[in-house]
Amino acid sequence: MTTNRGRKALILALSVVAVAGAGVVSGGGAPAVAAGLDWGVCDPAVKPLPAQECAKLSVPLDYADPDGEQIQLAVSRLRSTRPEARRGALMVIPGGPGSSGVQRLAQKGAVLAGQLDGAYDLVAFDPRGIGGSAKARCGLDEGDRWMVTLRSWPGAGGGIDENVARSKRIAEACARNGGAMLRGLTTANQVRDLERLRQALGERKLSAWGVSYGTYVAAAYAEKYPDRTDRWVLDSSNDPDPKRVARGWLVGMAQGAEDRFPDFAAWAAHPDRADQGLRLAERAEDVRPLVIDLAARLDREPHPSNTPGAPLTGTMLLQALQQALYSDAFFPSFAQLVTDALDPAGVPVLPRELAAPMPDDAAAITVGVICNDVDWPRSPVRSYQRAVTADRAAHPLTAGLPVNVTPCAYWKGGATEKPVRITDHGPSNILMIQNLRDPSTPYSKGLAMRAALGQRARLVSVDHGGHGVYLGNGNACGDTAVTRFLTEGVRPAEDVLCR
Repeated sequence: MTTNRGRKALILALSVVAVAGAGVVSGGGAPAVAAGLDWGVCDPAVKPLPAQECAKLSVPLDYADPDGEQIQLAVSRLRSTRPEARRGALMVIPGGPGSSGVQRLAQKGAVLAGQLDGAYDLVAFDPRGIGGSAKARCGLDEGDRWMVTLRSWPGAGGGIDENVARSKRIAEACARNGGAMLRGLTTANQVRDLERLRQALGERKLSAWGVSYGTYVAAAYAEKYPDRTDRWVLDSSNDPDPKRVARGWLVGMAQGAEDRFPDFAAWAAHPDRADQGLRLAERAEDVRPLVIDLAARLDREPHPSNTPGAPLTGTMLLQALQQALYSDAFFPSFAQLVTDALDPAGVPVLPRELAAPMPDDAAAITVGVICNDVDWPRSPVRSYQRAVTADRAAHPLTAGLPVNVTPCAYWKGGATEKPVRITDHGPSNILMIQNLRDPSTPYSKGLAMRAALGQRARLVSVDHGGHGVYLGNGNACGDTAVTRFLTEGVRPAEDVLCR
């Protein structure tokens, strides 16, 4: 879902990866006959791959009433092109909450199939509430569905009165309009839906590649159905603490941004950027105050952007920064945004995600899962204000967002069931992979997942920045470790570091 401090001792203890070690018992076998899935063409809107197939899976709206109302989930697969090499099905579990598995398969399926060389049918589904699956809704006003309003960025001076009013308004709208569909948006139900898909596929066991929030789904599935897991990959994990869950993930964003920003600062100060018109400072240490000062100025005086009615504010700039830190490939566009904002005559181009409100179903699942999964504290407003003030001083790159009030503080009914506790009970068939400088799922939080899994897992740490590792940042050492595990069942004998 990347800490420099406090990890040196661990890193020194890790050896540079040489992927040789314990074998893992495989599952799979001959191609299974899909039970109850009518495969056909995919919706062109998801931009499917030529060989990608889609179907619908019926699951209970409420698993407490398994024979009651059923809803439809969109599922998709890429079949192995080498039946003689096929050993089973591999689930592609995307992040979010609320990302489309069908679209993820369309985006990553070709390169993943190339790596795995026919070892698996690649399978994914859209979680309930989003994409081609049964839709959730909260009926939120358009103004509450912008990314910079749905996320609780404090006001220009750090005040949270507007956040409190909006959080109450969103929680009330979701309670009024969401119904059973919204209350069913939980990690636990996504795990149950995944098990129903395994049964429909006719597979004795599944393998999986979970990314970001998908690692929590994958870990929860492995906890509930350990005997149904084959080769399990957790890519970019967060702290699975059942007392906090997403509340803890949000807090971790502050440290994640601090860990990752030096990579951008070094890039933006490099002499090569001058020829590109993107050099923000001559020294890397000057990039941080430049961005922070610009954000403060834009909050006082927003700069007209390329999107009518949506000027560039400091909040928008910092949100754009969070997105840019996900990948080095996003550095140029953020540097251009800063450059244009510094120019009185410039016209900053807003990132697509900031240029329009989110669809209502996407907004509903974004808040629904995190609020349904665990009870959030209903602290006095003054307590949130104190936390925001302190966090803005300690972590100005995230400006108090990670500790601010959210709709979950006013969520009707609280958590729908007790959160899962991830333990070390089960087969030792999990491979974790984690960047050292991840802005979203910080390395220190990944270590909490590693500790929870104990001897069930091995960890491949990658000396790289960004969010998402396997087939994402070009690190051959990390990619080889995951590919070899999935195709040969071989993990490192101990936790290792890819430099």
